Amino acid sequence: MGLDFTAIDFETANSHSASACSVGLVKVRDGNVVDETSWLIHPPLGFDAFNEWNTRIHGIMAPDVAEAAFWSEQLPDLVNFTEGDVLVAHNAGFDMGVISAACEASHIDCPDFSYICSLLVARRTYHLDSYRLPVAAMAAGFEDFAHHNALADAQACAAIIVHAARRHDASDISHLARITSQQVRKIGTAAKAVEAETHRSMALG
Repeated sequence: MGLDFTAIDFETANSHSASACSVGLVKVRDGNVVDETSWLIHPPLGFDAFNEWNTRIHGIMAPDVAEAAFWSEQLPDLVNFTEGDVLVAHNAGFDMGVISAACEASHIDCPDFSYICSLLVARRTYHLDSYRLPVAAMAAGFEDFAHHNALADAQACAAIIVHAARRHDASDISHLARITSQQVRKIGTAAKAVEAETHRSMALG
């Protein structure tokens, strides 16, 4: 098994995690980018107001997503693209929170995903003053990209993971996670079931 994963990045319309307005996805097979895509998302109703600050960051406005499909309509495309891969994101808690919150706001089940964080990988790989995505990406040799464009950010994230895996001589994404002192974490209905069982066992103690 080689270095296979999908890098993912979301931009949001406002400060609420459910307000996904764009996504970028980059598929890596055996350490090489083999496919990539991005699209705009109409955030779930009630979470679709665009904050001026967010728009200043990513440049997306309400009219840009007016004709875009809603999160619930696009989620199957996201799942199909990832093909069961471990997902990788920079500050992954944010991006996984977007998936979970957007599903909850859309009244649909959150799919099961496994993931690791490229920010934590970077911290265990490079010696930098900052581990923000543009700085970590530069350390990986990926420079001058359009930060806060979802696809460009996903490309940068993928570059960090590929570069770090080579430096650590990691055979696959799980091996890289272990080397960088991470667990491959999970979200989704299966993850919730495990969490609930853990809490029940602790209560019975």
